[in-house]
Amino acid sequence: MTTDEILALYDAEMRRDPFDLFGQIEKWPGLTRVVMTPPSRHGGWILFTRLDADTIEAAIATQIADLGDRSGGWTESFEWKVFDHDTPADLKQRLLAHGFEAEEPEALMALDLEDAPPRLRAPLQADVRRISDPAQVQQITVVQEGVWDDAKLGLVEELAQTLSTRPDLLSIFQAYADEQPACNGWMRYHPGRQFADLWGGSTLPAYRGRGLYTAIVAARAQEARARGVRFLTVDASPMSRPILEKLHFRCLTYTTPFVWKKP
Repeated sequence: MTTDEILALYDAEMRRDPFDLFGQIEKWPGLTRVVMTPPSRHGGWILFTRLDADTIEAAIATQIADLGDRSGGWTESFEWKVFDHDTPADLKQRLLAHGFEAEEPEALMALDLEDAPPRLRAPLQADVRRISDPAQVQQITVVQEGVWDDAKLGLVEELAQTLSTRPDLLSIFQAYADEQPACNGWMRYHPGRQFADLWGGSTLPAYRGRGLYTAIVAARAQEARARGVRFLTVDASPMSRPILEKLHFRCLTYTTPFVWKKP
C-alpha cells in the first residue's frame, strides 16, 4: 500500500471510527471525540476534524464549553489532536486564538508488517521479557523516570488496570542489561482494526547503542504479526524517528497536540 492509502485507512479506522477502552466515542458531523468520565481529570480528546471556516468556530466553542467545563468541575483539561491534513487549514491558529497551548509536533510513523525487515523478524538476541502480571507493571518506572523528567502521572496505574481488566488489549515488554531494566515499551491493540500502536520505547542513557530499542520494537512487531495485525503506528520523536525509518517505518504525516486548560 502507498503512504497515502495507509493514512486514509488510519483516518477511517483509528480516527473517524475508533475503538477506545477508556472513554465514550462520540461521532459528530466532521468531528470525532473521546469523552472521559469521572474520576478522570482529563475531559477527553478530539481525534478527527473535517470542518470548514463556517463551522469551526462554533465547534471549538462547543468543545470548550463541554469538555473544558464539565458540571461539577472535575475536569481541568482536554486535548485537540491536530493532524497536518485536518481542515480547516488554519485550525492550529484558531485553536491558539481560543487559548489552547501547542505541544511539540510528532511524526506519525507506520510499518506495514508485510514489509517488515529481517531484523524485526529474526529471533531476539537481547533479554526481552513480557510483563503480564499487573503487579509487576511498577518495574517500568525505573526506565520511564530515568528517561523522562515529566513521567506521566498515573501511567503505571492505567497500564496495570488494563492488564487486569482487558489483557488482550495491551502488551508490555522490557529489555534487561546486566539483569537491570534498561529499555521498555508497550503496544495497544484495537479490536476490529488493522492497526496496533506503540508507546514508550525508552532506553536509559547508559544502555543506548546496544540495540535494545530495536529489540523492543521487534518483540512487539512479532507478536502483532502473530495476532493478525497489519500495521504498527507510533508518534515518533526526533530521537526515535531515524531508528524507525531504518526499520522501514514510513512517515504518514505530522501531529500536534493542542491542550486546553481551565484558567
